[in-house]
Amino acid sequence: MEEENRQNEDSPAPDPRRHICVVSETYSPQVNGVALTLGHLVKGLQALGHRVSIVRPRQHRSDGCGLDLSVTVVAGLPLPGYKGLQFGLPAGALLQQAWMRNRPDVVYVATEGPLGWSAVGVARRLAIPVFSGFHTNFHSYSRYYRVGYLHSVVLRYLRWFHNRTRGTLVPSSDLRDRLQTLGFKKVLCLGRGVDSQLFDPARRCGILRRQWGLGADDLAVVYVGRIAGEKNLSLALAAYGAIKQTVNSARFIVVGDGPLRSSLQAQHPDFIFTGMQLGPQLATHYASADLFLFPSETETFGNVVLEAMASGLGVIAYDYAAARSHIANGESGILVPLGDSKAFVAAALKLASQPEELKRVRRQARDYSRSIGWPRVVERFAALLNGNDDQVRGPLRSLVGGQKLATAARGRI
Repeated sequence: MEEENRQNEDSPAPDPRRHICVVSETYSPQVNGVALTLGHLVKGLQALGHRVSIVRPRQHRSDGCGLDLSVTVVAGLPLPGYKGLQFGLPAGALLQQAWMRNRPDVVYVATEGPLGWSAVGVARRLAIPVFSGFHTNFHSYSRYYRVGYLHSVVLRYLRWFHNRTRGTLVPSSDLRDRLQTLGFKKVLCLGRGVDSQLFDPARRCGILRRQWGLGADDLAVVYVGRIAGEKNLSLALAAYGAIKQTVNSARFIVVGDGPLRSSLQAQHPDFIFTGMQLGPQLATHYASADLFLFPSETETFGNVVLEAMASGLGVIAYDYAAARSHIANGESGILVPLGDSKAFVAAALKLASQPEELKRVRRQARDYSRSIGWPRVVERFAALLNGNDDQVRGPLRSLVGGQKLATAARGRI
C-alpha cells in the first residue's frame, strides 16, 4: 500500500523533450477505460513538451483526439463483442519503415493484440526502448464468455508478450503483485487520476432527476459502464432489488451500452437506460445520482470509481483495484471482500437505508477526489518511460491515498 500511495507523489526532475510513440488498438474518440487513460496521458505529455505520435487501427470514426499528433493508421478488423472497435492487424513492415524514417525515443504499447505484438517486435529489432501497459484482464474474461478453457492459453500469451518489454505498467499495487506471482517480470505501478472539475456534484440536475421519476430526496442508484457479462451486472441487480424492498422510491439508472443491454432492458422495463454518455453529459448523470454500484470482479483499475467519487456519490465496490487504492472503507465509500456477493448486497442496502450516513460518505468521497489529479500521474509516466523509476520513489507524501491513510490512522478502516 505504501509504495502505491507514493507512486504519483514526488515529481521527478523534468525530462528532456522526447519523441514518445504510443501504440494502441483503441483511442479517442472511442469510449473505454484504455482510451480515456491514454487521452489524459498523451495530453499531459504534450503539455510537458514531449512530442507524441500514435499508431492505431482505422476505426469508423478516424478523426483522432483533436490534438496535434502524428497519427499512423493501420488496417484492422472488427473486435467481436465490442461494437465499433477494430483490432489492429500486424504492421511490422509499416512500423519499421516509419520508425527508421522518424525514430521514436521510446515506444509504449498499450494493448496486446496483433498490432501490439508487431510493435514490440519492431521496437526490439531497432533497439528502441519499449514498455507495455496491462490495461485489461482478458484472461479473466474467458469464464464470462463460455471459453474458460482458454484462460491458461491467454495468460501464457500475455506473460510472454509483456516479458519481452522493458517494463509492464499497471494501475495498482495489488495487480502488480498478482502479475508478479504469475511470472510477469518487471511490473511497475502507474496510478490514475480524475478530472474533479469535470466530475463535480455541482452538475446535479433536478430536471434530469425528474425525467427519471425522482424527487429531490429520492434515491437514484446508478451503474456506469459497459453492459456485458464480465461486469457482473447480476450482482448490481440483486443489490438494487434489496434496496427497492426497503426504499420504495429508489430508481435504478444504467448508463452505458453493450451486448446485454437489449435483454436487460426487456427484462427490466422499470429501469432507466440512458445509453452511452460523454463529457459534461456523463458528469451530469453521475452528479444527479446518489449511490454507485460497482460489482465487477475483472478490472485492472476501474476509472468509473474515481469519477463517481469526484461526483460525490456513495460507492459500493469490491476491495481491489481502484477501490482498494482510493476508498477509505466506511469513510469515502464502502468496500467488501472480493467475491463476497452477499456482503456486497448487504453493504448496498445498509448505506441506501441510512440517508445521513450516505450524505457523509458522499462528502468525503468528493473531498478526497480533489487530491488525485492527472498531472502527477503524467510526470511519473514520463519518468518511467525514461527508465527513471528511482526518481519517483521518495518519502511517503500522499497525494494519492492521503486521506485514506489518515483515516486508517484513526482506526476507522
